Amino acid sequence: MHASQPAHSKATLWLGAIVGSLALLLATPALSHAEESNPNNYSCLGGLSAGAPEAGNEDQQVKYIFYCDGPITGYQVQPQIPATGISSPPLVTNIAGTTLQDTFSCSGEIPGFAVNCVGTAKAGYEKISGQFSIGTKLCAEPRVDALLTVTYAYLEKGVITQAISGPYDLGRPSGCKPDAFSGSTRLNPHPPVRTHKKSHKKASKKGAGKQ
Repeated sequence: MHASQPAHSKATLWLGAIVGSLALLLATPALSHAEESNPNNYSCLGGLSAGAPEAGNEDQQVKYIFYCDGPITGYQVQPQIPATGISSPPLVTNIAGTTLQDTFSCSGEIPGFAVNCVGTAKAGYEKISGQFSIGTKLCAEPRVDALLTVTYAYLEKGVITQAISGPYDLGRPSGCKPDAFSGSTRLNPHPPVRTHKKSHKKASKKGAGKQ
């Protein structure tokens, strides 16, 4: 017969297992939380490009796409050119490109300068893409350059807390030919770059015209 372990030995093993499990459970959320920024100071990146044609709307469609390093419950896209239409809902995907059930509902005054969306992106780095229309061509100057502001409402100690972060500049649309305004954005403007035309006159030969 095998001798049974002393009671205090068994208790020590159980205590060690419980402490180890608690440490693992506590460590996992901490690591997850560490990957996300302060919701009042998120880092968000995005851009604009040509959108897909929309039935019944002949205006230029503008696609926006962005992600932040934390969850959000709302956002506003603010073009400086009036939006003549808003598509809803936007598409939300994760890092792997899988479409999520997370979604937003978008609306705003038409024509207007704000696309207002409420919903949820439950985790950081979820990619959100949607579109709105404008009454000018995508690459015509002044080109559309939209700002982005994001919000996050969460429960903390039984109280709903709201955070806001931004604005972020989505920049001028990609896919357009560079011009004198290239590189200039609403948050970082600079004067247009003037291009110097090359002279087509032939240079006189060295010494020509000398007596």
